[in-house]
Amino acid sequence: MFGLGLEPFELVAIWSVLAVAILGLLYAIFLRAQILREDKGDAKMQEIWNAIREGADAYLRRQLRSILPLILILTVALFASVFIVKPTPEASEWYCMALKGTTYKASLECAEHLSAGELQQVRWIIGIGRAVAFAMGAGFSLMVGQIGMRMAVQGNVRVTAASRRSFSDSVRIAYRAGTITGMLTDGLGLFGGTVIFVIFGVAAPDALLGFGFGGTLIALFMRVGGGIYTKAADVGADLVGKVEAGIPEDDPRNPAVVADLVGDNVGDCAGMAADIFESYEVTIVSSLILGVALTALTGHLEWIIYPLLVRGIGVLASIFGTYIVKGGPDEGGDAMKSIFSGFLFSAAISTVMFGLVAFFYMQDVNGGWWRPFLTTTVGVLLAILIDRLTDYFTGSHGAPVQEIKKSADTGPATLILSGTSVGFESSVWAIVVIAATIFASILTYGGVSADPVEQFIYVLYGVAMAGIGMLTLTGNNVAMDSFGPISDNAAGIGEMAWNELEDEETKKAQKIMADLDAVGNTTKAITKGIAIGSAVIAAVSLFGSFITDVGRVDPTALQYGIRVSMPKVFVGMLIGGAIPWLFSSFAIQAVSRAASLIIEEVRRQFKLGVLEGKVKPDYRQAVTISTEAAQKELVPLALIGVLSPIIVGLVLQVEALGGFLAGIILSGQLLAVYLNNAGGAWDNAKKMIEDEPQDPANNLGKGSERHKASVVGDTVGDPFKDTAGPALNPMIKVVNLVALIVAPIVVTYKDLGWGGWLAILVLLAGLVWAIMQSKKPVPETLAGSGD
Repeated sequence: MFGLGLEPFELVAIWSVLAVAILGLLYAIFLRAQILREDKGDAKMQEIWNAIREGADAYLRRQLRSILPLILILTVALFASVFIVKPTPEASEWYCMALKGTTYKASLECAEHLSAGELQQVRWIIGIGRAVAFAMGAGFSLMVGQIGMRMAVQGNVRVTAASRRSFSDSVRIAYRAGTITGMLTDGLGLFGGTVIFVIFGVAAPDALLGFGFGGTLIALFMRVGGGIYTKAADVGADLVGKVEAGIPEDDPRNPAVVADLVGDNVGDCAGMAADIFESYEVTIVSSLILGVALTALTGHLEWIIYPLLVRGIGVLASIFGTYIVKGGPDEGGDAMKSIFSGFLFSAAISTVMFGLVAFFYMQDVNGGWWRPFLTTTVGVLLAILIDRLTDYFTGSHGAPVQEIKKSADTGPATLILSGTSVGFESSVWAIVVIAATIFASILTYGGVSADPVEQFIYVLYGVAMAGIGMLTLTGNNVAMDSFGPISDNAAGIGEMAWNELEDEETKKAQKIMADLDAVGNTTKAITKGIAIGSAVIAAVSLFGSFITDVGRVDPTALQYGIRVSMPKVFVGMLIGGAIPWLFSSFAIQAVSRAASLIIEEVRRQFKLGVLEGKVKPDYRQAVTISTEAAQKELVPLALIGVLSPIIVGLVLQVEALGGFLAGIILSGQLLAVYLNNAGGAWDNAKKMIEDEPQDPANNLGKGSERHKASVVGDTVGDPFKDTAGPALNPMIKVVNLVALIVAPIVVTYKDLGWGGWLAILVLLAGLVWAIMQSKKPVPETLAGSGD
């Protein structure tokens, strides 16, 4: 904040935001102590829990070893990237204020007269800042994913134990264990962004690009790896266990059951936490980039500081809203109602506080205080609307899932067709809601400036603030998501530990856990919907930042906008639109191949007499197969997202790169929502059939032909909703951030020369390697090696 000339209120506000970030982390520590004091149940439950915990820990350690080399290479590349181009005006202005002691106004002139040696010093400082911020973003994302997952594992066995006492205790423990991850996401995201702003001031966007990229890349790794792991195990366990052998879900005789329970944690807990964290980071990045642009136009620092204040308010609102969530009475308690009430309570608090801060702080900005307040509030409403839309299309009470359930009467083919149509329709309504949000920003900031370029920046700032508003309640969102796998694992532990018990207390506990599992399935789908929506809003904001940054390097590069009528731009858009489909294809292929090996392994063990109790199931084989399948895809799928925008930008130039980004945003949004909601709807249709009275003779309940059809649908949907769909969120943002980082290089070096074309050949070779590596099957020697 050197030389910015902040008012006393602004200084106090910035340090208060930092304090609120720390308060969020302290709240997470407080909840952790509460959870760890709860009972872990009997010896049998703890034995199963330990197997899940050890499997999850081992997977994350293996994953970390796989991705560290690429993280180190990219850290060096980000440091080197600033030496290829001239420093941004904001970086030079920061240098003048921080090292030459000028005021903000004087720094504008000082920045234009820096010597070559001083510009080199600026490059070194910003390069180090970007590299350190990248490492910090990656480190924070890893912390959120790994610590959050470990706390979810700590929570699941305690939920199982609590289910024998009361419904209320079970809901409270599951939700608060998930809230720990949510507050880590809130606290670390806000802490990192604020610290970078405190150090770099107006040059913060240069470093924040590294911070956002680090978090997003780790989220992509965790989403891809965790999604492949969990669904390979789940598909294998369900098809052989439920369909072929007719045994219940989470039956301890199923050799893939522990891998399935481990997968819930590494996929839904670690993966989603890192995913939401990077969205949280990226919306800060885009809002500050656009805030800096508006500050340069208007001289008002409020455009930069307001997003940080909004984020601080969100952390406080999440603390209050998450703590009031209780399960309600044991008879007739409604976990979904309680969770959503906490969400609405947080939304109400935050909206009122946004208005107060905007009214008292944003009075002097162009257009008035109500415009930034309104666009932020629209973001909160967007989160609620997507919540309700996803609940309608995937919740068991909604007409779409009821229709899918009915289609099970005529077999798996009609059930899959019904779920596919639900997914397609839900994608349309989701994109209509997002389009309405962007249009609301256009209306809100309409007429603020007569200059079309300035007007464009105002509108994009409004979109960025909608993204900030949408993720204001990140603590609540992540708590809702983690509630799902925690409840699922708790039900699995209970099924395995109590499979021979028939007393009333056990039946009551199993009913409680089944209810929580159904609610958790919906909360996971809702959170994925919010994550996808936030990904698009963040990507649109980054898209605007891309255009703004290119204009600062070369005002003529995009002076006519991004023209789809130009052949190169249209080619770029076509390639961008195709990338999500290629990415999803490889992710689903990986699940299919690994699931086939697990199916063979489970069948092999069943033939040895596992079902009859002649031999004990060997859980390690399925864990090994899932781990190997997930590790194989980590780097190749990440490279598709990292290398494709660089190649398109260098070969087709910057306007075509803009077309590429537009294509990937639109195509990725439609595909991600389809995959997420179709999978969630199939899953809940299956659960509704399982909740029917068991009567296979009349085609009702578990073991019936309708149930088998629903299991097939759920199995098809598993890699949709838990692998490919969620992984598209960070992939879209990785592409946008890489484009934002390389855009100045692309504009500066229009004439590539032989060195540039050599670099393109190397990048193409890397992309070909990534595609070939993804198409390579998992070694079949893994299956059957337990003989």
